[in-house]
Amino acid sequence: MTKEALQALLQQAQTKELTPEEKAKAPGAFIDLPCGFTHYELAGEGTPCVLVHGYATPYFIYDKLFQTLVDNGYRVLRYDLLGRGLSERVDAVYSADLFARQLSELTDAIFPDTPFHLFGTSMGGTVTATFCAQHPGRAKSVIWLAPAGMDTFRPPFYMKLANIRGIGGVIFNAIGEKTLLTKCASEATHVLQDEIDGFMRKFAYALQYKGFVRCTLSSLRNTILATEKATEAYAATAAQGLPLLCVWGEEDRTMPIYQAERLQEVCPQVQLVRFPGSGHIFVFDEGERTADAVLPFLRSVEASR
Repeated sequence: MTKEALQALLQQAQTKELTPEEKAKAPGAFIDLPCGFTHYELAGEGTPCVLVHGYATPYFIYDKLFQTLVDNGYRVLRYDLLGRGLSERVDAVYSADLFARQLSELTDAIFPDTPFHLFGTSMGGTVTATFCAQHPGRAKSVIWLAPAGMDTFRPPFYMKLANIRGIGGVIFNAIGEKTLLTKCASEATHVLQDEIDGFMRKFAYALQYKGFVRCTLSSLRNTILATEKATEAYAATAAQGLPLLCVWGEEDRTMPIYQAERLQEVCPQVQLVRFPGSGHIFVFDEGERTADAVLPFLRSVEASR
């Protein structure tokens, strides 16, 4: 993407309100939940799968895997976490507890009394682990894709800086839009530039609505960096005896794979699949490869129950 095109996207950042009129023009559907209105998409028939995205990129990160799961006989739900995509920018602390509440309310509304396969990528790993710890029996299995939340995580400098009250918020508000847009796209390693540009345009579409930076800063401080609490949630999930799969890119710069060792300690039954040469968003740019790792696991879970 040219500098001029990038600048044009950034000029639209946080310039609009997410009004009923804006929601009416958007793809997908909306549901009013007690925690805040939520943007989602539901398709397919069969055993339910629920896809939880990560820290910043909305549910489009699952475009390829979503369709593959539908094509393979699953009923698939994906949605935008509060504060990103087209979901409500609620005035709240963006903790794992808030996101787990959203997931609980949404699945209670759409899949009442029906267990489902649960996917979480990046921060979605922390969200799904927290949900499972709080709601045992709701998930049939859990699939983590480069999950955040290990207490061995060594935060990069920009995260440490953003976590400083006062000055950290000022700096994050000044550079957060461009940093999030470009850093997320930079983790794509297996697609052409046109597809990366498309990723950035889709990301920028959600970025244009006010509140995104406020919500992501709160999520960084209260979810991404709350690693001790998250690790306890992973351990509580494992203690339920759930089938667990984790896929991790070996070239991940956002959530480096060294954390996999700690995940295996707290979740002894987890099956770990390593993707040589892959970055953090392989679920977006390597959808077929991700599906090839995930589908046999899902079928084995179905066959054993």
